[in-house]
Amino acid sequence: MTRCRLCGSAALASVVDLGATPPCESFLAADRLDEPEPAYPLHLRVCTDCWLAQIPPLITPEETFKEYAYFSSFSTSWVEHARTFVADAVQRVGLDGEGSDAFVVEVASNDGYLLRHVVDRGIRCLGIEPSVNVGAAARDAGVPTLTEFLSPETGAAVRAEHGPADLVVANNVYAHIPDVVGFTKGLRALVADDGWVSIEVQHLLTLIEENQYDTIYHEHFQYYTVASAIRALASGGLALADVELLPTHGGSVRLWARPAEVAGAPSRRVADVLAREKAAGLQELSGYTEFSARVAKVRRDLLKFLVEAAERGETVVGYGAPGKGNTLLNHCGIRPDLLPYTVDRNPYKHGRFTPGTRIPILPPERIAADEPDYVLVLPWNLRAELVEQLSYVHDWGGRLVFPIPELSIVEVKP
Repeated sequence: MTRCRLCGSAALASVVDLGATPPCESFLAADRLDEPEPAYPLHLRVCTDCWLAQIPPLITPEETFKEYAYFSSFSTSWVEHARTFVADAVQRVGLDGEGSDAFVVEVASNDGYLLRHVVDRGIRCLGIEPSVNVGAAARDAGVPTLTEFLSPETGAAVRAEHGPADLVVANNVYAHIPDVVGFTKGLRALVADDGWVSIEVQHLLTLIEENQYDTIYHEHFQYYTVASAIRALASGGLALADVELLPTHGGSVRLWARPAEVAGAPSRRVADVLAREKAAGLQELSGYTEFSARVAKVRRDLLKFLVEAAERGETVVGYGAPGKGNTLLNHCGIRPDLLPYTVDRNPYKHGRFTPGTRIPILPPERIAADEPDYVLVLPWNLRAELVEQLSYVHDWGGRLVFPIPELSIVEVKP
């Protein structure tokens, strides 16, 4: 990668180099274990002109998302997060007034986890989801879904057929597209001239501060501060009106944007977050220089724990098979000798193997059957939810292990 994908600058500085890994959602079927796996460099850089953090676009969205292993509805807390968002957005945007013909579009709508709450309220909606398998699940759940990637042309076609959207939602997708400018223009094509766009994306501020390097993977092409998001939105004719800091995914931002012509002055919260980012040094190289060393310590600490547990004859198994877990497993070089299996609630992954590290993925019931000494929790961002779900490991004296932001061993209560 020689130039920034947002501003075109050649001034790119290294933040952390994680080596080469397979795409994080390319789970292997058993009959593919003797086949080679492609691995791609995973090197995060930051543009010192616009401060967009990014990795090279070495794989295409088409390779990742036409058949996708992630179904949002398997996370109880995420479904509840979506329900709460819909309730609040209905009030904020005024979607359910008397005689309303409001229209909501969600981009990257996955299996309908969010729009089902819009359907329940009787509000007209449409999901735009490129993955055939998860889009089919959404339609089965009663959520109208178009199987497409968003582009300016797709946005214009949806607007021509359905009318402009009063609210466009784009949760956890703004990092997943290499063509930032084209995608943003697609959002502008969808939204009404007086409408709203809500974008949720991981916040680079917490990624850096909390050592969340496992959220760097090939389908995340860029990593936003609010400052860099403002510039990205402007590239498509949108302006930031408000921002919310969220705990989801270890720390996210919700960007409330509008067409630039009607956005007005940004809220006080925007200024406050920009000030926090500046204080953290994220608009100069000093904010990034220590990150690589802190990442290396996470690796050393986790490997030391796993090796010492194995030498004591103690068993450690995994919980979850998220994309972020595969970055962690590959970067640390963890194989079945240290982690004999992991489990996941998603049946799609059962009987498959993690990319690169080839660790078997089993149903969650296996943990209670085996009674391991430790359970390594790979989706650490769901800590509160999973401490409750996994409370049964207390029955045999098992403990939970969280690798990020630093190694933490937790004794759960029944």
